[in-house]
Amino acid sequence: MSQSNGAREALGEFDYIIIGAGSAGCTIANRLSEDPSISVCLLEAGGEDKDPLIHAPMGFAFFPSWSPVNWKFDTAPQKHLNNRICYQPRGKVLGGSSSINAMIYIRGTKADYDGWAAHGATGWAWDDVLPYFKKAEDNQRGEDNYHGAGGPLGVSDLRFNNPLSEVFMQATTELQLPANNDFNGETQEGMGYYQVTQRDGRRCSAAVAYLNPAKERPNLTVVSGAKAERITFKEKRATGVEFMQGKAPKSVKTNGEVILSAGAFQSPQLLMLSGIGPANHLREHGIEVVVDAPEVGANLQDHLDWTALYKTSSEDSIGMSFGMMKKILPAISAYRKRGEGMLTSNIAECGGFLKTDPSEAEPDVQLHFLPALVDDHGRVKHTGGGYSCHVCVLRPKSRGAVTLSSNDPEANPVIDLNFLGDEDDLRRLMKGARIVERILAAPAFDEVKGERLYLEDGASDAALEADIRARADTIYHPVGTCRMGSDDKAVLDTQLRVNGVEGLRVIDASVMPFLISGNTNAPTIMIAEKAADMIKR
Repeated sequence: MSQSNGAREALGEFDYIIIGAGSAGCTIANRLSEDPSISVCLLEAGGEDKDPLIHAPMGFAFFPSWSPVNWKFDTAPQKHLNNRICYQPRGKVLGGSSSINAMIYIRGTKADYDGWAAHGATGWAWDDVLPYFKKAEDNQRGEDNYHGAGGPLGVSDLRFNNPLSEVFMQATTELQLPANNDFNGETQEGMGYYQVTQRDGRRCSAAVAYLNPAKERPNLTVVSGAKAERITFKEKRATGVEFMQGKAPKSVKTNGEVILSAGAFQSPQLLMLSGIGPANHLREHGIEVVVDAPEVGANLQDHLDWTALYKTSSEDSIGMSFGMMKKILPAISAYRKRGEGMLTSNIAECGGFLKTDPSEAEPDVQLHFLPALVDDHGRVKHTGGGYSCHVCVLRPKSRGAVTLSSNDPEANPVIDLNFLGDEDDLRRLMKGARIVERILAAPAFDEVKGERLYLEDGASDAALEADIRARADTIYHPVGTCRMGSDDKAVLDTQLRVNGVEGLRVIDASVMPFLISGNTNAPTIMIAEKAADMIKR
């Protein structure tokens, strides 16, 4: 079967077409184009990563609301969050979300990946994936049993620690919480400073790490501003991609494979627009069915996050305050000259992983402390200084779905996270919130603590639950919508090939059967590193 949209300018034929230049797409493009005999075309809907706010680590907090580097997705009304429409920022630029995230380098736990393998993702156990984490990594601390050096992805200790972060760490010591100097080492549990994807004090996105070194290769063609509309098929074999570049309809053909790396929302959307998905849903939207694949778009998981916010008179707080104004010019100078100082901060400098109950086998909540008032993703502005502490449930039981709103590729997908669809997630999040409150009530905060926003200290469980339903939202880790596995319902096999067709793979966070215990950028790059080896073999 062939699908077409009238006359399109043809871009030629390539061995591999990659849709999406995010964390996975940049990695795959680099690794496949290492072989000069292989031709690779990388399509990215966003533009080039030229905005200086991308590269100065603290810059991501100051993107204007109209910035073109963000898809700015809205969710469907969330039934268990007072029917609120939640927010899902995703990167729309070379580097994808790795160009706009907080740069935290976390892998998850051994148990996460062993769990994948135990549930049918054969070949993806911890011992299978660790070599690829190490292959990707250039850790400034050097190489050891857990870490790599000399890989493309710069991983560094922070060059700047905000004094308020030091207060938070002092508070965790006062509460006798365990300390951890390496969340990606022997054990994840404990509190400490995060390592970040930076090199020389500057953001090391997937575009910086993987795409920039490969851009000049004659066998790699990078097309930015290219919004994929559908994958074309002949019979059941992927033959190419139709896309829009501005207002110009274009197409590109493959004699090898199409690789879909558009992320947890847009990879399933593109599969469905191309005729792979739940048959009845596709027919409702007038799309011819290539493969009836009921789980495309299902199994959506994300980390739901709640934040405690306090005002402070401390001049170390980052925000719209006099103290900040005094520091900004010296900070710009230190950053430009030496790659040092406040602008190298990722703001979410410290935090950690804790058990809400000692009987838990692994930590089940993660904390991020920010020496800033970050309210509703920074969209609600406050004058004066403040600080916030986030907590999320690491292995949520709630499952949502991505579906089509229409057969128009320009229309956003319907994103329903079904946050708190499982009561267990609420129970754990409330326990995690109480841990946050205890830390922020420790003596270390006495000198800097001001008024609390939204909730009184010592609020009842009912008030806390109401506040969670009123304000909790994503901490930006959606996965799972093109699940890999060995069962006949899985969207992908364990080589990440789309079941039911030939010449089509999905390689991005959507392939994860279960959400890992932590930030998802490093695991997504690992998946792409491992997949590149599979393809080359």
